Amino acid sequence: MNNRTFYNQILTEHNMRPSHKHMPAGPVISLRGVNPSCGDDITLHLKLSEDGMIEDGCFTGDGCAISQASADMMLDLIIGKTVDEALRLKEIFIRMIRGEASEEEIESLEEASALRDISHMPARVKCAVLGWHTFGEMTKK
Repeated sequence: MNNRTFYNQILTEHNMRPSHKHMPAGPVISLRGVNPSCGDDITLHLKLSEDGMIEDGCFTGDGCAISQASADMMLDLIIGKTVDEALRLKEIFIRMIRGEASEEEIESLEEASALRDISHMPARVKCAVLGWHTFGEMTKK
């Protein structure tokens, strides 16, 4: 399977059937992220344990296929990790988008690695990183 087919299948699956796009149940921390250049608008909701574990997460909002799929893939990756581990993955994702991550680092992103070629579409980069930047903002110490 070539990379473009893989990209299309992963992106389509996460956009059409996102596992994490729903309203949160119970107390969470939330932060809204907006991409004014294209209208992507998501709110990220995380349930954190007292020891810094991401116990659960979801997102709400609307946007293009890339922003929605990227947020869903991010949540697949970070739920069950500590905030510090998830922030490390966020940094790898951002470096991947910039073309600066190693192959080993990119593999650690699992399905989110399907977005590695988004840098060839500069207008879509902000879409791909919206959820990740929102996560970074909400977990600043």
